[in-house]
Amino acid sequence: MTRVIRLARLCLSLGLLAALFGCHENKPAASAPPPANVDVIDVALRDVPVVYEYVGQTESSQQVEIRARVNGFLEKRVYQEGTLVHQGDVLFVMDRKPYQAALDAAQAEYAQQKARLDTAQANLNRVRPLVAKNALSQKDLDDSVGQQQAAAAALEQARANVTSASLNLGYTTITSPVTGLSSFAKKQDGSYIDASNSLLTYVAKLDPMWINFSLSENEMLDLRTQTRNGTLKLPQVGQLEAVIVLADGSTYPQRGHIAFTDAALSSETGTYLIRAEVPNPNGALRPGQFVRIKLLGAERAAAVAVPQEAVQQGPRGAYVWTVDKDSKAQQRSVETGQWNGNDWVIQSGLHPGDRVIVDNTLRLMPGAPVKANVVATKPASVNLGEGADGGGAGGGASGGASGDASGGANGGANQGAATNGAQANAANAGRAAKPQSHATQTALYFATGSASLDARSADALAAVARRLAGTPDARVVISGYADSSGSYAANERLAHARANTVRSALIVAGVPDAHIEMRKPTRVVANDPPDKSRRVDVSFAAAAGG
Repeated sequence: MTRVIRLARLCLSLGLLAALFGCHENKPAASAPPPANVDVIDVALRDVPVVYEYVGQTESSQQVEIRARVNGFLEKRVYQEGTLVHQGDVLFVMDRKPYQAALDAAQAEYAQQKARLDTAQANLNRVRPLVAKNALSQKDLDDSVGQQQAAAAALEQARANVTSASLNLGYTTITSPVTGLSSFAKKQDGSYIDASNSLLTYVAKLDPMWINFSLSENEMLDLRTQTRNGTLKLPQVGQLEAVIVLADGSTYPQRGHIAFTDAALSSETGTYLIRAEVPNPNGALRPGQFVRIKLLGAERAAAVAVPQEAVQQGPRGAYVWTVDKDSKAQQRSVETGQWNGNDWVIQSGLHPGDRVIVDNTLRLMPGAPVKANVVATKPASVNLGEGADGGGAGGGASGGASGDASGGANGGANQGAATNGAQANAANAGRAAKPQSHATQTALYFATGSASLDARSADALAAVARRLAGTPDARVVISGYADSSGSYAANERLAHARANTVRSALIVAGVPDAHIEMRKPTRVVANDPPDKSRRVDVSFAAAAGG
């Protein structure tokens, strides 16, 4: 009986297995997903425009010192300080009376000498025929000739004295030699003016305006290397077009050109001075402003560029999606260069003939089938909007403020993010100099009584901006020091002005205003070092708002 039960159970199990296999064989197979529709471009070598970006400072193309040429009392200031004056406008009037008297005396002396010459000439005219008739001796003739010549020389001396006195009288009316913006009067009415204090004011010509910026030695060498090996096409220096971006991010409507490059390397900053000349007919630019200058006209030769939307970031860096010969999507790691217009320049990872997917990438997986629709590649362009260009001679991948070169003193390492490019070049593309104190604080030193950044302080701010560019959530605290000696109120105002100068330079370099904290100046006490009163500290904080 037990054996019969076991056989029954075995038959039942075999029947169930057969039923299950039969059900499985009857289930229809799952259908494969349809290929994704994607737009692709064919990679080809082409010339891509390059934008070089630096931070510069405006300077008057002709700043003239207005000095008194004669000694005397300053009678009146005629012009209104700080206004636009035109060539020939009267600025100051000095006391004319002493010089008018000197002119009158010179004119009287001239009249006297002229009368003596007339008398000597008449006497010579009488003696000459008498000597011819042997009525007078030759000595009488020689004496008459000598008297006439001496009188003529004395008359010329008197004429020169009249001219000198007339010039001195004219110098008492001081006019502007150029059309430009006037400065404040350094001497007040009633002051005595002599050679030791002859400077009265300045007049700065506003049209055209100069923009001064610097290029480091490493950047210059790298540009020459790239030009020599053909990877970079540079026009003549005068053909580089200059676009000016103001502190508020707006673009100045007038464009200029490079007008001057210094042949000598500055031993203090290790940079070359370069100057652009920009029309300024309405006087919108004023001397001393910090601006960003973008140079157009250079081209990256035979470069690979793809649209910005084709480049994505992953854990291992930048990558693009490509279509292989089997019409399947594949990831390709790439090394990005600078960002021009809507294109990324690809330094490595892509080759001519590759097909790069430019849209619908979110649905892709490695090896997934795709249906490629080839679209035309848009012409290369440049984007002059704020922060869009990684251009410059110092940022191999797009991060350096001067995006093409190997980095040099601007620290243009491969940052892989073009939006940081404009921030990386905070001031005059140079080496950070003396003011560095330690990793979390930078000390900037100003000249005594001055609120203007010198080249060293501007270069030190470059390091600050580079660090902020690499840490977007960081912020800085700016604090100055007010000397306790003399007028504390005046010293405090000077400390405020210096701190505001540093703040403005950072904003021009692309640092958001919200990431900058201003603190009240600290009073310098007796046991502080003397130079502390000339210092402004820029300190790093952990995070914005922290």
